[in-house]
Amino acid sequence: MNSYDMLRNVSRTFALSIEQLPGLQREAITVAYLLFRVADCIEDHDMLDARTKARLLRLWAGIVTGKEPVDALTDELARLNGSDPEVYVAQHADSVMAHLKSLPETHRAILARHVNETALGMARWQEHGPFVRDEAEMDDYMHEVAGRVGWLLTEVFALHSPAIAAQKNRLMELGREFGLALQTVNIIRGMRKDFERGWIFVPETFCGHAGLDSVQLFDPAHEPAALQVLGMLTAKARRHLDNGIAYIRLLPRGLRRLRLFCIWPLLFAARTLAISDGNPAVLRNEAKITRAEVQRIVGISGMLCWSNTLLTGYYKSLLKK
Repeated sequence: MNSYDMLRNVSRTFALSIEQLPGLQREAITVAYLLFRVADCIEDHDMLDARTKARLLRLWAGIVTGKEPVDALTDELARLNGSDPEVYVAQHADSVMAHLKSLPETHRAILARHVNETALGMARWQEHGPFVRDEAEMDDYMHEVAGRVGWLLTEVFALHSPAIAAQKNRLMELGREFGLALQTVNIIRGMRKDFERGWIFVPETFCGHAGLDSVQLFDPAHEPAALQVLGMLTAKARRHLDNGIAYIRLLPRGLRRLRLFCIWPLLFAARTLAISDGNPAVLRNEAKITRAEVQRIVGISGMLCWSNTLLTGYYKSLLKK
């Protein structure tokens, strides 16, 4: 299976965005996405305990930097159920590494560095444990799993655009925020699912502000207070999303395909946030936008992507309930 087939199997939504990119950028970001998904598989799989996850994540960091053989990982993951597309990618990490090695050194170095640092950060969090004390800890976790992705993307984009390279420092700051925006929405969307697998990414200080402990957040008897906590999370997500739209506004308007690659995940997240805000169903199940909404956002944003003013107006409209 080639890298694009693996990408489509593991995430049709991200495939939709990545396949907008031209040429080498598309190839590099596809490989980057698959490299990160190997780490995600290790972090999320319920058949691996925290100590094993930390060890395998450090092993993966060593593999992407050329210090460890890839079969040391694939041999350990062979027992997992490969019918899961994410597990399939991890079990074929040798193929993903081959794609990485086929990239130019300029791109390969960026991908290896950021995937290495993300895997090491994930390992540290496995040893930290399934709780987040305060907003600073939440941001630390989100930086490791998503903020670094924003950095990687910006560095790759800068290789292909002098205009982006000229604004790289500011875009790196906003790129991290873009990653935190998407991850905050992911945390809101998957709160219940994370709780059921033993993790709570909601800061304990947020819960304490509403008079709750973290477990009570999911107790129907405490729903009014839990919705206060949800409100704090959605306000935080909105702040990060606003920085995400600022990131897109700085991208050259002539780079339509690159802008669409960034626009679609941000707008999907904005709409997901709107349907999650104040919605008690988020505490009981996962909040997702419909396929029809995805198609509508893709169609409308494709017509507006050339105008920062129109795009920002559409973004704000999606945030409305």
